[in-house]
Amino acid sequence: MSQVKKVVLAYSGGLDTSVILKWLQDTYSCEVVTFTADIGQGEELSPAKKKALKMGIKPSNIFIEDLREEFVRDFVFPMFRANSVYEGEYLLGTSIARPLIAKRLVEIARKTGADAISHGATGKGNDQVRFELGAYALMPNVKVIAPWREWDLLSRDKLLAYADTHGIPVDFKKRKGGGAPYSMDANLLHISYEGGILEDPAYEPEESMWRITVSPEKASARAEHVELEYRKGDIVAINGKKMSPAQVLTTLNKMGGRHGIGRLDLVENRYVGMKSRGCYETPGGTIMLKGHRAMESITMDREVLALKDDLMPRYSRLIYNGYWFSPERLLLQKLIDESQATVNGTVRLKLYKGAVLVTSRSSKTDSLFDPKISTFDDDGGAYNQADAAGFIKLNALRLRIAANLQKKRRR
Repeated sequence: MSQVKKVVLAYSGGLDTSVILKWLQDTYSCEVVTFTADIGQGEELSPAKKKALKMGIKPSNIFIEDLREEFVRDFVFPMFRANSVYEGEYLLGTSIARPLIAKRLVEIARKTGADAISHGATGKGNDQVRFELGAYALMPNVKVIAPWREWDLLSRDKLLAYADTHGIPVDFKKRKGGGAPYSMDANLLHISYEGGILEDPAYEPEESMWRITVSPEKASARAEHVELEYRKGDIVAINGKKMSPAQVLTTLNKMGGRHGIGRLDLVENRYVGMKSRGCYETPGGTIMLKGHRAMESITMDREVLALKDDLMPRYSRLIYNGYWFSPERLLLQKLIDESQATVNGTVRLKLYKGAVLVTSRSSKTDSLFDPKISTFDDDGGAYNQADAAGFIKLNALRLRIAANLQKKRRR
């Protein structure tokens, strides 16, 4: 093992990271700093501090931080300005949280004088790539310790045995196998479910799996109307009430959840080369995506919007594959953010049994919708319909030439 003096561990206090903490102390004989991030996972974080103290971590080496506002403001909102969707469906709820955690790991490493960071991502998943690409982009010479790529504790039973041997406290449900029969990851944008019984893509998950959405069948029979106010592509108010970024997402999660909005069952292509089945709940994000597209529809130039749509899959893959801090993502973000200067106004939506329906959109300052030109009634000469003939003939010219050539060949 190479010499490591101090390491910052992304620490949740669960079975895996508790074992990792002790393993780092024993294997590398180094000082450990724990970092626990609150990005809206909905769990009490104080137990993580208590467990870290029991494992001999100095109070000055325990970092527990509320990053919910930064997460939505600096990561989720910029991503939604691009209307990001991976492989046509996935709203990147796990992917977008990893660069923030990597950023804080590096910042804490610098603050505490640590020369290494560590994480609990497995060697099969995407998160190892996201954590480490982010860390190397921000701290090129940092050492990354990924225990799942080094140790032989590759099963739950081995982890429990290690915990018993070293006196590591383990949640009773984990010990008795009473936990969820799959792996869950939660933050303010979504909850994901994967592994365990979900590894069979033919298996339909039970209704009790879903945590933040009711089934569309059991959702209210009464539709709920919501008004979103946009400024430069970001939601700044809901139903007339000004809100911070985290408040916006929290509010929309509750609204969407009670109407069965945002469920997804997906087989996706992981960056590391395999296919993986995951189930997701992203109620607030689903509403945000629908509303943003509606706002852009009347405030953005046709070709600018088309260019954004062309770039969106590339931008989304960059996030999914861990390139948030790459020069190409940063360059694309500048272009996307510049396009949002005119995305100002109000969108009204109807939420009903799993569906998000746009009912109206308006902008007092930036609307490109001109009813005088768009009307099917008499426009008073605002649009000369005869102009379309020349436009059509010019665009049909290549088609007519090709058709005439085919006609000659058949003779």
